Parts: sequence; C-alpha cells; structure tokens
Amino acid sequence: MTNRTTVTLASLFAILFTGLSSAGAQEIATEKVRIRAETVATGLASPWSLAFLPDGALLVTEKAGTMRIVRKGELSEPISGVPKVWDSGQGGLLDVALAPDFEKSGIIYFTYSEPGNGGAGTAIASARLEEDGETARLRDVKTLFSTKKKTSRGQHFGSRIVVAPDGTLFVTFGERGDMDRAQDPQDPAGSVLRINADGSVPRDNPFADGGKALPQIWSTGHRNPQGAAWDPLTNALWITEHGPRGGDEVNRPEAGKNYGWPEIGYGRHYSGTRIGVGTAAEGYEQPLYYWDPSIAPSGFAVYSGDMFPEWKGDLLAGALKYQMLVRLDRDDNARIVSEERMFQNEFGRIRDVRVAPDGSIYLLPDSSNAPIIRLSRA
Repeated sequence: MTNRTTVTLASLFAILFTGLSSAGAQEIATEKVRIRAETVATGLASPWSLAFLPDGALLVTEKAGTMRIVRKGELSEPISGVPKVWDSGQGGLLDVALAPDFEKSGIIYFTYSEPGNGGAGTAIASARLEEDGETARLRDVKTLFSTKKKTSRGQHFGSRIVVAPDGTLFVTFGERGDMDRAQDPQDPAGSVLRINADGSVPRDNPFADGGKALPQIWSTGHRNPQGAAWDPLTNALWITEHGPRGGDEVNRPEAGKNYGWPEIGYGRHYSGTRIGVGTAAEGYEQPLYYWDPSIAPSGFAVYSGDMFPEWKGDLLAGALKYQMLVRLDRDDNARIVSEERMFQNEFGRIRDVRVAPDGSIYLLPDSSNAPIIRLSRA
C-alpha cells in the first residue's frame, strides 16, 4: 500500500468517527497517555476477528460461522458464501485478513474449523468479497490449506493470519489439545505455516522439499498461538501463544526452529505436574517473554500508528483472562523491558486487537452480545 493510500485511509477513518455520539464514551488514564474509549457498534455474537476495509468499514467474523460488515455503526446481514464451520468449543469462524491488493482484487483470507471425518481441523481459505448495495457475498472460495487429521476435541485451533510484506501468508495452528502433535514434523498441528497466496509452498521455506517436515511448516513446537503480527522493527513475525496453567509466551518464530511444546515450558500442566523436562533443553528455543500465571493472550498487534507516539513499536496483547489489554514496552533493540496492564475488567475478554489506519486501536470483546471498542487519544 502506498503512502498516499495510507493517508487517504487514515483520513476516511478520521471523518467516519468525527462527531460520534459521546454517549457511553469514557476516559481512562494509562501510564503514558489518557485514552478515550467509545463503542462504535454493538450486537455481535462472539466475534473473533476484524479487518479494516478501504472505505472505513469493518469486516468482522463471528465464531458461529457468520461474517458481517460494520459500516457507520450498523451491522450488515450475514455475508453469504461462507463455508460451513464446526462451531464447537473453541472452533468456528476465526481470523480474517485482506490481501494487499484488496482494493483491486477484493480478495480476503480467513481461517476456520473445517468439519470432516472424525471432527474438525484448522483450515485457511481465500475468497473474493463482493458488495451490491446492502448485499455482500463471498465468491470463488478456495481452500489454501487444511489439516487432514480431524478430531472431535474442541480446543486449540489457533489461528491467526499475517500477510508478510513479500505477500506470503503466515498461519498459526494449535495442537488441538493433543500436545504430542506439536512435535510431529509431518503434522501441521502445533506449527506456524507459511504459504503463498495461492496455497503453494514458497521455495525458501525451511522444509520446502518435504523431506524432514511438511513443506508448509515454518516453525514447530507451539501449543495454541492465537495472536500474531508482523513487526516492522525486526522485520519478522511475532506471536503470542497460550500455555496451560502458566507459561503463555511471546515468540518470534524463525525458519525451521522448534519452540519446545510440550518438551519444555514455563508454568505447569493443569494437573500441577511439570511440563516435559523443565524450562530449557537443547534444540528448543526460549520465549522472548512469558506470563506465569497465565493471562490467556489472544489478539496481538504491534503499534505503528501516529496517534500514540508514546507507544510506537510497543506490543499490544489482548487477554481473555483478567479481561485486559497488555502493553509490552520495547527498547530500540526490540527487547521487551516492561509491561503495563490496562482496562482490566472494563470491556470483557479481549479476543482481538487491531491498529486502525488513523492510529486508533480497536478491541473486539468475546461475548454473546459484543461491542466493538475504539480507543483514541483523549
């Protein structure tokens, strides 16, 4: 996206939200800046993810399998053409992202729990989003990758999509509640995958020839990564992932590396027993940061906007547990040096966090009648 397009999109967002009713808005002090929080829409059913459309509208997924457009605070009818999802436990319609050329192509990417023989598994698909007046539909839906081994377990699907600057797609897959799958190099569960936009394998993937692992695999040894973002400071992917009773992690997955689950980890299993051989072992990477006890991190973003220069380059992690937004302060070398816990119990369980083109921050709480919260400078 060119700078001109970015400026235009930021201006659209500024215009769209200028003059919003102050009813329900509140101001909240944080360590570095005072925040204005306002509700821009309500009535969503367990929303999971959102993306910003070029005209300032929002594309939102709901866990049960519906996708909607939110424009000027109004929810559209469900978009037609969304494939059937396995809405059970943590499964359903999950992440959504726009292709870099969306304004021309209309292409979106989304992940979901794909039903099949034995239960469900994580899948990523592409489609063309078309709008005709008040009607919207998905056309040309194409599955780019799906987990062959389906299971009836209801947990740990992942899954986030990050479109890298080179156009490749990073997709996070949970280990589906079967921790040994995270160490199986022929199983995508418990891995970060990297694919081309058409579903093919990038030639520079670490296992592109398929000899030692699935060719789509980028990194292994992950438990349930539900947060992911591209970091311009390090020019790399960063993720957050759920641990069990403690041991939530922030990682920067590198090509071909193993991040340890379930052989190493911080915290404990739910039974109270130690994880694997402990917190470190040869051949396994250490997290860049971890939480013990768990905060249950989900949505994740790197702040790169202009509205909050105090937060430039910091990491923002939504937390399901403790119902808060965590800001991880980083130094000029991208090292995490401290954390700030914000808005605890103000908005509910934070499922997604997104930075808008104008630099404001959007929070997507996880509830049956959820709002969309916009954070701006007070």
